[in-house]
Amino acid sequence: MKIDYIIVGLGLAGLSFSRELEKNGKSYIVYEDNSQNSSIVAGGMYNPVILKRFTPVWNAIEQLNLALPFYKDLEKKFNKKYDYSVDIYRIFKTIEEQNNWFIASDKPRLSNYMVSEILHEKYEGIQSNFGFGKLINTGRIDTKSLINDYRNYLLTMGLLKNESFNYEKLKLDQSNCTYEEFQATKVVFCEGFGLSTNPFFNYLPMKEAKGELLVIHAPKLKVDFLIKAAVFVMPLGNNYYKVGATFNWKDKSKNPTQEGKNELISKLESFLTVPYKIVEHVAGIRPTIKDRRPLLGKHPKHNNLAVFNGLGTRGVMIAPLAAKTLYNHLEKGVELDNDFTINRF
Repeated sequence: MKIDYIIVGLGLAGLSFSRELEKNGKSYIVYEDNSQNSSIVAGGMYNPVILKRFTPVWNAIEQLNLALPFYKDLEKKFNKKYDYSVDIYRIFKTIEEQNNWFIASDKPRLSNYMVSEILHEKYEGIQSNFGFGKLINTGRIDTKSLINDYRNYLLTMGLLKNESFNYEKLKLDQSNCTYEEFQATKVVFCEGFGLSTNPFFNYLPMKEAKGELLVIHAPKLKVDFLIKAAVFVMPLGNNYYKVGATFNWKDKSKNPTQEGKNELISKLESFLTVPYKIVEHVAGIRPTIKDRRPLLGKHPKHNNLAVFNGLGTRGVMIAPLAAKTLYNHLEKGVELDNDFTINRF
């Protein structure tokens, strides 16, 4: 069967690229073996401000201008809600942080998101002696529901193979990629941490970071905003909250650990004083690059092989823009900026 593309992987990268192909009338098949789960367990927040230093996220406005309509379009397609508006309350630890917040909130690129005044409201169970900085026009994408719904859609359409991709079976010539019954013009690898075992692209310098998260039930914590302190506490509804996340640069397993759990509990209880119950503990490997930029581009020897990876901690923001950028590069010959291209390594 002749098709335009084979996509390997169905996290946010694979989903966004397959959607871009669909909108442009391209045929494709997706291979997904459920070996990578970082997109599903992720917090899914979109926020253009780095809350440690109160500085802008790289290219954030351009990312959001594409991402928010992208998710709205998927909500219409599946008649489901994925995009939830959630304000962020950053707990200040010092007067210096308050002053830094005032300075940053006046900057043109941040003023639409950072409320300039300090909030001193008291909320049961939250220690906030120096008050909060409030971020607006932020939110979260329910990535787990979105990816599950998209996966079911592809299954219904006969566009998904629930199996591992066997690199040894891929046959390449100058114009085609042959894999099993499919003859495609290109293969795009969207494998996340799975890239480490890809013989075509495993030379790229991925700096993976394992992240662990908790879901807690805290009936006395009556907040509808995300709390950002030593960890984030994200409202999920019905008194459930997601708590995260750890960064472990050494452990490459997907299994939750007692060490990670203890770290989350310790950081959570540094500012949360109401009782809570842990109802879930999950982990995933973030496909992070050392310069915090995505990996897009063609293989240096095989022009019909491409990679879409490195979305890191802000995948919901950057995935739609990166998908469009890669599509324009592969189909229209548009050169990739140095911030995107794998040729920077």
